[in-house]
Amino acid sequence: MQAIQPPVTPLRPVKNSPRVTPRRSSRQRSYPHQTLAAETGVKLAVNMVLSVCATSALLQLWPHYRAVQEKLHEIQAEVNLTQGRVDRSRSDFNRYFDPSLAKTVMQEQSNQADPQQRPVILQEVPEAEESTPQP
Repeated sequence: MQAIQPPVTPLRPVKNSPRVTPRRSSRQRSYPHQTLAAETGVKLAVNMVLSVCATSALLQLWPHYRAVQEKLHEIQAEVNLTQGRVDRSRSDFNRYFDPSLAKTVMQEQSNQADPQQRPVILQEVPEAEESTPQP
């Protein structure tokens, strides 16, 4: 089976047209890095504006930061005081509910002595005065 094939065209040599160089403006020829310098200048300006804005924001936030720090220190001092009270209350609680110390705690709270104990009463003994003969 033969298929219809498109006709083959002979290859023609391509004529070299004179090379046309695009004209550059005299401005671009005299300053080849002008666009790079402009771009760098714009970046620098934008970064300077951002730096000024950031510095201004930090200066405005500084008093608020100091106030929060002072309040935090006050709260921490209160927490430390409260923690001391909690520790003291916890030790008292453990002491009051300790079965081995129950008798001692009851005596402290009621001012009554154990019947098996003898009370000890301390008295001051007056010092003996030196007797001097009176004329």
